[in-house]
Amino acid sequence: MSSHAKTCSHSICRTRLKNVFKRYEGKPRELISVLQDVQEEYGYLPREALEAVSDFLQTSMSEIYGVATFYKMFRLTKPGEHMLTACVGTACHVRGMPRVVDELSRALNVQPGQTTPDGAYTLETVNCLGCCAIGPVLVLDGKYHGQVTPQSARKLLKTAPKGKETAKR
Repeated sequence: MSSHAKTCSHSICRTRLKNVFKRYEGKPRELISVLQDVQEEYGYLPREALEAVSDFLQTSMSEIYGVATFYKMFRLTKPGEHMLTACVGTACHVRGMPRVVDELSRALNVQPGQTTPDGAYTLETVNCLGCCAIGPVLVLDGKYHGQVTPQSARKLLKTAPKGKETAKR
């Protein structure tokens, strides 16, 4: 399902998540797996879906938010149409990724972890992408780009497809 699907009322979310919930027993120990599947469905964890998860697993919203905010893999806000992920691990850092991130922040007028007001881009940083030999590495919509410079990063922004045809995250 597209990450751009609309959020929904609690009862509609429950219906939409029926196929997700069918795969589970409804036990609190399944929380992380259920949240991963919910995020796959929506592209993030909308509050209404978390309320449905709370009912399904008989788990408090505070516990669900505790888990969702502890793990970096979970998003509580809708991501942009295009996802930019900058590796800030040691190898990429020493090869210039801070300058690349600064350039992207300027070009998009957002800080890492934010989405542009028009919903076009989300800029995020990660500690390591595991491809140090080609660093600094920038990922745009799932496609890896190595040896990125501030200039090539800005050019890369111009190559992102327009519209809703972006790669599934």
